[in-house]
Amino acid sequence: MRVSLTIRWRILFTIIFAATSLMWPESDRRAVAEAADFLTQQSVFFNETETSQTADEMDGVTKEESSEIDDLEKRLKKMEDAWSEHQKELKDADDEAACKPTFEIHGRIHADYWSFPNASNGIGFFEHSNPAQTSYGTDPEDVFDFRRVRLEMQGTLLKSMLWRMQIDFNNPQTPEFKDVYVGFDQLPFNQRLLIGNQKRPLGLDQINSSKDNVFLERSLAQEAFNDSNRRPGVVVHGNTDDDSLGWTYGVFLLEDITIDGQYRGDTGQTSLNARVFGSPWYERCTDGCDYWHWGIAGMIAFPEGNPNNLQTSDVNFARYRTHPEARPMSRWFDTDQILYGQMFETFGLESIFNSGPLQVTAEYQTNWTQRGALGGSDLFFHGGYVYAAWMLTGEHIPYDRTSGTIGRLQPHRNVFCVDRDCAKCGQGWGAWQLGLRYSYLDLTDADITGGVGHSGTLALNWFFNAYAKLQFNLIYGTIDQRGPIGGYDSGTYLIAGTRMAIEF
Repeated sequence: MRVSLTIRWRILFTIIFAATSLMWPESDRRAVAEAADFLTQQSVFFNETETSQTADEMDGVTKEESSEIDDLEKRLKKMEDAWSEHQKELKDADDEAACKPTFEIHGRIHADYWSFPNASNGIGFFEHSNPAQTSYGTDPEDVFDFRRVRLEMQGTLLKSMLWRMQIDFNNPQTPEFKDVYVGFDQLPFNQRLLIGNQKRPLGLDQINSSKDNVFLERSLAQEAFNDSNRRPGVVVHGNTDDDSLGWTYGVFLLEDITIDGQYRGDTGQTSLNARVFGSPWYERCTDGCDYWHWGIAGMIAFPEGNPNNLQTSDVNFARYRTHPEARPMSRWFDTDQILYGQMFETFGLESIFNSGPLQVTAEYQTNWTQRGALGGSDLFFHGGYVYAAWMLTGEHIPYDRTSGTIGRLQPHRNVFCVDRDCAKCGQGWGAWQLGLRYSYLDLTDADITGGVGHSGTLALNWFFNAYAKLQFNLIYGTIDQRGPIGGYDSGTYLIAGTRMAIEF
């Protein structure tokens, strides 16, 4: 018996795709169905090319063979009808899912240990600066703490809305808001509107998730000019169709509501923020192993400048301060409240160059603070950092083009050790990363003496898998031109830090 080529193709396509679709994830079956329809349509081509041969072939087909062919066509028709019904069920399931809210839960635990093996006399006074306390001027103490214990929940509403809630329980007595917002997705020009407590778009190091950063703590300037980087605001995020260019802009309150979750008052100090970024070089064929990122960000803020309102709870003065890229009790760099500071502008440049296992990242930020006639001359502060990171095991640091940030690293082999036959042991060593960073910060100008700092950090990170890692940092730094405390205006320090981090 000879069956026409068209029927053979239709039978083959239908059987193959009907069978394989059962092994595909449900989310991918639609693509399989579309491919099946396409290939079945192509069988028409074979039917047309063999039209001239059909009549001659049918002359040699017996009635019994013709009956078998008819039976095959009927069975094939049933399979095609079943396939169409399956496609309809998939579409109905997708439509039903689109009408229901979605829910995801995530979290992270960062357990830190910090030691201060060497610190000059001045550092002790910067750490313990209150003369009324018995610890006044003593060296920084070693500390173990849970840097982050976060529970994160997020989801969508009818695919056009989204929500996110992130609470940090690192201090069980006073949990803190982090990301708490609602939003509207799929707006014109690939834009998204978010309303609530969220990160201000200022500084790549700040916008990157703490889960993905190379070093335990962010750089000096990033913390000084965007301290506790989340604020309540209304923000728009957008991208071009090919994701080569992105933008973020919005308006924020200056009030930090992470502890009490509210702002009460009539003064309402605000800031205007914007960031533009791009990735003109991004090698898709290497799965994003090679790329170049650039970004420009700015903030214009209007703090309270009247010193008569120092004790008012709803006002926010211009003030820049930061820890020494570690977590001692106090911030060693501090301008204190800048009286009559009526407005300030912060401007930043950012860049990432990544080629395979090597990444070089740099940022530079400047700050201008305008004081009223009674406050003295205007002020200028600035700082930045540069780091190089090398994946010793050959991986690369991923990059998210839609947000202009780095992503979660995926080790080639996870850490494991299992017994095998013949008394052998199979092993995986995970991924190893080496990083080196230099940071600079100048918070001293005119009569404001917040300090000038230089800091170098050596980092070694061991990734057990994509969700767990062990990190080591060794930091050496200097502080000069600091407002005198206990007669000291400078100091040097050596700090060692370790973190065990897991995310889910």
